[in-house]
Amino acid sequence: MKRICSSSNETLLGLDTGEDCLAKPVQYAEYTIVFVEEGEGIFHADFGAFPFKGPVLLFSTPLQMIYIEQPGPCKLAMLQFHSDFYCIEYHKAQVACNGLLFNNIYIEPSVKLNDREARIFKNLLDELAEEFDVSGCDEIVMRGYLQLFLAKSSSIKTRSAANMLNPEERDEQMEEFRRLLDQHYLTLHKPADYAELLAMSSNNFTKRCTKYFKKSPSAMIQERLILEAKRQLHLTRRSIKEIAYSLQFSDEFYFSRFFKKFTRVSPQTFRQQTGISIVADLPQ
Repeated sequence: MKRICSSSNETLLGLDTGEDCLAKPVQYAEYTIVFVEEGEGIFHADFGAFPFKGPVLLFSTPLQMIYIEQPGPCKLAMLQFHSDFYCIEYHKAQVACNGLLFNNIYIEPSVKLNDREARIFKNLLDELAEEFDVSGCDEIVMRGYLQLFLAKSSSIKTRSAANMLNPEERDEQMEEFRRLLDQHYLTLHKPADYAELLAMSSNNFTKRCTKYFKKSPSAMIQERLILEAKRQLHLTRRSIKEIAYSLQFSDEFYFSRFFKKFTRVSPQTFRQQTGISIVADLPQ
């Protein structure tokens, strides 16, 4: 793996072209992008399982449990970056990828590519690989390649999402569940609560949700709460106790147990590994 490392030997930017790099479940402290040039399989990210066929880009956020299940060989490359190297929230004006490519529990963490787009990303990765090999590689240049990679991905994702607004595929009740979950995730924690608000049976709600979002309602409710916890841990300097209370947990210890059950790391470890964003110190 080609890497730019911090003074403590942590990966700031990395590129791996090993075809078995995600053969086993793993958690990375970095944002991870997998470019699948050829092949097919299932991308597992926490509770979600997403079938794919190359060429495609797959995305995961820090400390998600991810791996690729593949029936045959895949030609792939893995690009990773730490938020200390490139903060997607700080650069949201240049690259609107936060909530689109990363940190979104409602849409598939992938970008399907046509042959022309696949060649563009392959060329970008080839250029990046060559830059790694240059003695004293320029981090400004590397950030430029990464920003272009993310901007192009976001553009394709936005365009494809607009083209997929097929009324026959859109489930209005599940879209309403999305809105209700964003509104009530702090107080309503049971699928039955949302089924009642939607005037649906629990069984029908579970089937429709799993088909539409490729996750169960229980998984989505937990993910939405964890997503906000991760946001506050990364983008603010609030204490663990303050974050626990803001998420309406009775105490920080219960919050820590809940967070660790889902992420397999404690809130403090998550903050240590992902860092606190420079956004935390900007005027609100």
